[in-house]
Amino acid sequence: MADTAAALTTRGDQICFPEPLTWARVVRRPNRFIIDADVAGTEVACHCPTTGRIGNLVLDGLPCLLSRSHNPARKTPYTVEAVSVDAPGTRRPAWIGINQNAANRYVEQALTNNLLRKIVTARSVQREKTLGRSRLDFLVNDDTYVEVKTPLDNLQVPLGDHVRTRPRPPLASTDRLVKHIGELGHSLEAHERAVLLVCFLYDNPGFQVRHSSHHDEVKAQVSQAVKRGVEIWQVNFQLDAAGVRVARHFELTPQFLA
Repeated sequence: MADTAAALTTRGDQICFPEPLTWARVVRRPNRFIIDADVAGTEVACHCPTTGRIGNLVLDGLPCLLSRSHNPARKTPYTVEAVSVDAPGTRRPAWIGINQNAANRYVEQALTNNLLRKIVTARSVQREKTLGRSRLDFLVNDDTYVEVKTPLDNLQVPLGDHVRTRPRPPLASTDRLVKHIGELGHSLEAHERAVLLVCFLYDNPGFQVRHSSHHDEVKAQVSQAVKRGVEIWQVNFQLDAAGVRVARHFELTPQFLA
């Protein structure tokens, strides 16, 4: 969707794609950058917009949604935007968006069109603004910094017996997400807000931090940043072939003070 991203429009509460996404089926993921998909009986190499794990899913056989590229120089004519783990034959599957780059564009549309009113009522939205040592995704109303994170490593969705999974490796490193929270806390000045927006392109019941060997260190760092004024919010987008909607958004800050 990268070459048509500018064509995103918002009508009412729906953020509309420039053209409907195409239904297909994943054949295999041969490497981090490519997903082979069956598009109306033809196997096509498609761009995979996330290079990391998508939960612990084996994608082979899952239905997917593709956006078409209109860039003649691109080697892959489609990008895989979403997959579904619903049972085969489900007529209206729930989609899990996997395009982390697109999430920022959805959030920008949501902010600009005041679809995230519980967080902020936007009069102005600027992209990529500096706060201390950090370059953040958005500055709203000249005083509210918003940084978007779209985790895909830990999918919080029920999986039926038809879905194959891989063993999940132990998490040994400190999550970059919480490192960023600490930087935000140190950089805030009077009358400024910093919002870490944890964004899901499916209906996630509530963000959970995976435990690691650095769990106590991470917990202390997040708690300190929250005490300095960093707010943590979650937004769930509901995605279909036509576009995305804000399904719900709510504050997570109190749970990080526990």
